[in-house]
Amino acid sequence: MSKIAFMFPGQGAMEAGMGREIAEAIPEAMAVFDDASEAAAMDLKELCFHRPVEDLVDTEVQQPALVTTCLSIDAALRARGVRPDVVVGHSVGEFSALGAAESLSVRAAIALVRERGIAMAEAAKAHPGSMAAILGLADEAVEALCHKISNVWPANYNCPGQLVISGETPSVEEAIDEAQREGARRAIKLRVSGAFHSPLVARAADRLRPAVEKAHLAESKAAFMSTVTARVEEAQRYRELLVEQLTAPVKFTQAARAMIADGVTTFVEVGPGNVLSGLLKRIDKSVRTFSVNDLKSLDEATDALG
Repeated sequence: MSKIAFMFPGQGAMEAGMGREIAEAIPEAMAVFDDASEAAAMDLKELCFHRPVEDLVDTEVQQPALVTTCLSIDAALRARGVRPDVVVGHSVGEFSALGAAESLSVRAAIALVRERGIAMAEAAKAHPGSMAAILGLADEAVEALCHKISNVWPANYNCPGQLVISGETPSVEEAIDEAQREGARRAIKLRVSGAFHSPLVARAADRLRPAVEKAHLAESKAAFMSTVTARVEEAQRYRELLVEQLTAPVKFTQAARAMIADGVTTFVEVGPGNVLSGLLKRIDKSVRTFSVNDLKSLDEATDALG
């Protein structure tokens, strides 16, 4: 029997007005915004529904806003009878995934990502760095570059031919130059505030750890595919992985392939944008994808899957 996976985007997917249309139409979705606003001590409805996108850029604001929007849309899908067999998240999207799998409550997920965002912002200030997307080279070629150049590491395995690197700015710039010499189609620095998913932000992991250890994490009601290990993981591993993911690379390519090999044929991107759906099609053109971020796309997904 074919399986459905819900996938949740990471930082950078935010957009003005995100979540508003669905939340205003579906009470279960609006309830998520109410709970999350209390947990974050922020008016997330005002931020997500009415503020310009510039007000969502800062890491400590963007992460709770994004996860709230994703969990609100997840609540709408569930209200329409659509539930996942597997959940997966890209970076901070793992908190959305565990919320959707009912391992974390909405309040617990938002409290954790609020703390995570603050921890990452502080770590980026303490140890500045950069990230860059290398397009058009094999993963192995980019890994070899990172091995050759000190203080730069693979950060996001997004799809074949698209690997993001992270590290000290001079090292990232050297890797960009080398990648272009080796024939990369593009090698571009990203607009980010730090060297995320690298050892340079270990301070963030240290700060987040106590909050994660205190959080209540239940066994998930859908299989949780970790993008740290690219394996389905059990509840006793969740805390360790939520801390480790701050400094570990995001193995989205490997996780997607593992889910497809395990019988997932339909992927529902839950949250703003459609970046993950695009990556999935580059990993395997045969899969069916839905990007749910407004009422029209919610209707299309629930008509097809409900």
